[in-house]
Amino acid sequence: MTAGALAACVGAAVGLAAGLAFKASERAQHPPEPPRTSRVPEGVDEVLSVLRSSAIVLDSALDVVKASPSAYAFGLVRHDRVAVPELVELTERVRRDGQIREVQLEIPRSRDTTQTLYVSARVAPLNSKLLLALVEDRTHEIRVDEVRRDFVANVSHELKTPVGALLLLAEAVEDAKDDPEAVQRFAERMQREGARLTRLVQEIIDLSRLQYDDPVASPESVDVDSVVEAALDRSRVEAEKHKIRLTAGGTPGLQVLGNVEQLVIALGNLVENAVNYSPPNTRVAVGVRRRDDLVEVSVTDQGFGIVESELDRIFERFYRVDPARSRATGGTGLGLSIVKHIAASHGGEVGVWSVQGAGSTFTLRLPLHPQRTGQPSAFETPVGKETP
Repeated sequence: MTAGALAACVGAAVGLAAGLAFKASERAQHPPEPPRTSRVPEGVDEVLSVLRSSAIVLDSALDVVKASPSAYAFGLVRHDRVAVPELVELTERVRRDGQIREVQLEIPRSRDTTQTLYVSARVAPLNSKLLLALVEDRTHEIRVDEVRRDFVANVSHELKTPVGALLLLAEAVEDAKDDPEAVQRFAERMQREGARLTRLVQEIIDLSRLQYDDPVASPESVDVDSVVEAALDRSRVEAEKHKIRLTAGGTPGLQVLGNVEQLVIALGNLVENAVNYSPPNTRVAVGVRRRDDLVEVSVTDQGFGIVESELDRIFERFYRVDPARSRATGGTGLGLSIVKHIAASHGGEVGVWSVQGAGSTFTLRLPLHPQRTGQPSAFETPVGKETP
């Protein structure tokens, strides 16, 4: 064999060995997929992946063959078994007679919480050996219905009070038609009740528009200084009547994105509450500052404060910390709820700090306008005017 032929043979052997080594390496890094052993019929996986409901496929022994991620997240499936006794019972009945069944269930959100999921469960045979359970979460829908029913009941109750008062006052005016002073007194009462009724209806309308916390449509650049000034103007007359000073200070020139009318309503409600629940010869202060990418607008009073046990409920609709005082001042119990929804629709939130006997501070936090950063923090800089 010539030297050239020998070199060619050696080269071929080396090439073959290299090729085999490369293929072996490829197999080691990317082993072939094992043959599919799933008992789920062809195409079912694709269907389950696009369903909004939680899906569970069970075999004749009621072992879980396939389940969607949400079925595990909601605690419907644990360790390849259905973890909800009522759903297990339903699947057993369908396995026995092959009849499609549907039931409404209330199940715990998890073992360590009191939250409850309201679900609609439907179980049907998938073929002669498999069952399909579809579980749809209806919790949000149920809670919205509950809130709506409570809201209608509360509105009906609240409307009865001023309407009933107006009817009684009208009768009193008729009986006192020969007494001008009594007619004048009753007429003034009727005006107050009429104003209260008008305000209640308007706040109900405002709240109905805001209750879903949808983002503000067509947001515009809003000057925070202008919002503060307008909110203070709404309460100046009442504040002067009760000898309460209104002051404002903080970082000037800050801007947010949103609806200026809604923001004036929200801050105006906070200032109005502070004035109504403050004793004479005290002060209500509005402070504005920037914190990172947020604008914080705080309303601080020197009033009676709020009991700690009440703090979690004050933003509920129609909830009043002091019902007698609220009615005396014309409060509807909707003001803080409106503030909460306006803040949410602007991508922000409202919080409260209060100590009984030491006053309260309500803080409205809103995202800073992304292109308007304002001036550096200077909380002592006056914004707006002070009412002596």
